[in-house]
Amino acid sequence: MRDRPLVLVTGASRMNGIGAAIALELAKSNWNIAITYWTDYDNSMPWGSRAGDVDELRRQCEQHGASVVSIESDLSDTKAPESLFDTIEGKTGSVLALILSHAYSVDRSILTATVEEFDMHFDVNVRASWLLIREFARRFQFNDRPGRIIALTSDHTSFNLPYGASKGALDRIVIAAAEELREKRILANAINPGPNDTGWMDDSFKEVVAQKTYQGRVGNPQDTANLVSFLCSKKGEWINGQLLHSNGGVRW
Repeated sequence: MRDRPLVLVTGASRMNGIGAAIALELAKSNWNIAITYWTDYDNSMPWGSRAGDVDELRRQCEQHGASVVSIESDLSDTKAPESLFDTIEGKTGSVLALILSHAYSVDRSILTATVEEFDMHFDVNVRASWLLIREFARRFQFNDRPGRIIALTSDHTSFNLPYGASKGALDRIVIAAAEELREKRILANAINPGPNDTGWMDDSFKEVVAQKTYQGRVGNPQDTANLVSFLCSKKGEWINGQLLHSNGGVRW
């Protein structure tokens, strides 16, 4: 297991989520895995937390030969990123790839969002991502493989203002990282997976989305995991500083 590179995947708390799909796909591609999750956030959402999902993800990753470390972490805490990397390095080793799949998301519009909700979106989706990228870059030492930063973004705008605005800010941070961290041999890209069926879609919305894609279906976490795996591979090294739309061609 020690000869496998290590990836940190944030926001991998539910087996039907994108973060879990990414972690499992990278385990299949000979990566060791570190994941973060935050139960309190899941409990506050309509889907709730699923007892046993983190352990099940660990079990499935280990079946593919990966060593796995899972850490519960409140990313709204400014001290969390440094603590995360300290813990991971102490248990497993240096991180070669950082996948930012965590998010805080509460549907609010311009008129209904509160200051506290707006700030929390930026605390988690923007500030935490910046601090994680900074910590990763500070510690990264190039050997024979470039580092990777991949963030999951969104183009939500109306009636989802704090979320969409924070994701727009995240895009800029990631694109800046591709330029600023070039000398450190770190690649950085953002992926917009579009509407993804992670358990929140009802049947009527699935039908609307499916009608807007060439293949006549909605996106699923594995679609994003496949792209992340490619970007983390030798074949994906030429792609840098990009905002990639992996959404089946959905246009609203």
